[in-house]
Amino acid sequence: MSTTIAPLTPERWPDFEDLFGKQGACYGCWCTHFRLSPAERRASDKERNKDLIKARIETGPPPGLLALEDGKAVGWMQVGPRADIPEWNNQGRGSAPVDPADAGDPAVWAISCFFIRARARGRGITHRLVEGGIAFARENKARLLEACPIDLSRDSRSIGLFVGSSRVFEKAGFERLVERKPGRPLMRLVL
Repeated sequence: MSTTIAPLTPERWPDFEDLFGKQGACYGCWCTHFRLSPAERRASDKERNKDLIKARIETGPPPGLLALEDGKAVGWMQVGPRADIPEWNNQGRGSAPVDPADAGDPAVWAISCFFIRARARGRGITHRLVEGGIAFARENKARLLEACPIDLSRDSRSIGLFVGSSRVFEKAGFERLVERKPGRPLMRLVL
């Protein structure tokens, strides 16, 4: 089956909405976790999260990529400048930048989240999204691309896999920078 990787533009909102379903994927997150402070997350709900990400998509630039098969979205990856996902830069997180200036540098990008449709898991969609993310970051003049995946996951349904598997990033050429939390390396690809 052929997989196409495409930026999430406003025209693709119906594909994204279909992929995330009525619940908004990952307990109604709608891929807003790293966009909202903990207090904002507690005060929010799945409808507000949906409205927030829809407004972000409409404002542009694309906040990530969709994997499409036969015209249907089967996967999503959030990728873009670190500044677009402020909580990912929080100094208490394993994903915090090595150089604090990177948090606001538009040329330092991050891959922060994935969501793969259940029936499409185990087919390499995440690998294709990461490859597409590398190309997308290069096209948009990023100089660094970072991720903070999980090391150990024998279960493709693990809730922790929303950050991706370090194995996928290693295969794409990312190198480990630091591991502030066990099993959660901050990884980087120099573009």
